[in-house]
Amino acid sequence: MNTQVFSARRDRLRQAMRARGLDALLVSRAPNRYYLSGFELHDPQCNESAGRLVICADGRDWLATDARYKDAAARLWDGERILIYGHDTARELAGLLRRCGSRVGLEARAVSLSLARALTREACGAFTLEGADGLVEELRLIKDAAEIAALERSFALNHNLLHWLEGELKPGRSERELAWLVERFFRENGASELAFASIVAVGPNAALPHAIPGDDRLTDNCPVLVDVGCRVDDYCSDQTRTFWLGDAPHAEFARTLELVREAQAAAMALMRPGVRMCDVYAAARAVFERAGVAEAFTHGLGHGVGLETHEAPSLSPSRTEELREGMVVTVEPGLYYPQWGGVRWEHTVLVEADGVRIL
Repeated sequence: MNTQVFSARRDRLRQAMRARGLDALLVSRAPNRYYLSGFELHDPQCNESAGRLVICADGRDWLATDARYKDAAARLWDGERILIYGHDTARELAGLLRRCGSRVGLEARAVSLSLARALTREACGAFTLEGADGLVEELRLIKDAAEIAALERSFALNHNLLHWLEGELKPGRSERELAWLVERFFRENGASELAFASIVAVGPNAALPHAIPGDDRLTDNCPVLVDVGCRVDDYCSDQTRTFWLGDAPHAEFARTLELVREAQAAAMALMRPGVRMCDVYAAARAVFERAGVAEAFTHGLGHGVGLETHEAPSLSPSRTEELREGMVVTVEPGLYYPQWGGVRWEHTVLVEADGVRIL
């Protein structure tokens, strides 16, 4: 994406900041930082930061990072507004924030308590900090044409993987071996990385929604749940299929798969702009309730997908927000039975003016 795209996103963010009366916003979450600047989609690890953005209401935005990223920052950002901080990050960030105004928002869920306290101490009364979570995520809810195109490329590769993988499901192979085949296929065919750790679950392990692949092996006449995703051009895919290995599936598996697909279809038939997210969830759950199996549906119906595998919005019973055109969200009902396994089937859809389109 060119720099104009990132600049336009920051201008839209500024409008939201002004509505909140904020003079500046300290952006600390890596995907938000990347969405606004193109700088470093990932932090090195969970307790390290590749940098922060300081978005100012007056338009004079800053990129703050450490010396490891100096050259990378210079390729993307006006060098006159790059802060390279040393070991005392809080003191140097506070020095910058004092120049930006008296009301500074921060992403409270992404800033440690120790850093927030240090920034307050170093502010010396020049500014106050207040939580401003969700401002950037609100912009990210609606995907633009370039984002949708990247998502389509990512999901196309995911579809190809699942078609190929079905032929690789052979008795004797372990969950761990299949997970490696998934990663190798993705990387050999254009993905930069996995979108998340692959889930491959055999037999009773398929009852674990986020099963970790281990040494259990495929056998004749068993379910195999595969939930995988890749990253292409920075955007994630996420799809789940549940296969039956062997002869005709046993009656309980076949009936469970039928109900899961029916619940998914009921939810997708309802989805369009203006429909509440909790009502989409309810449409799927109603199928399970009529069949007397709702207690085996143990998670939400879906989540947003974009720069992150799990992002807003959420198709859950507590969410009363309405779907909007341009949202991308999974629809993934599942039923789980510890005795023999489970079934989940996942599509990811783009909300369009008159319904949804499967990516």
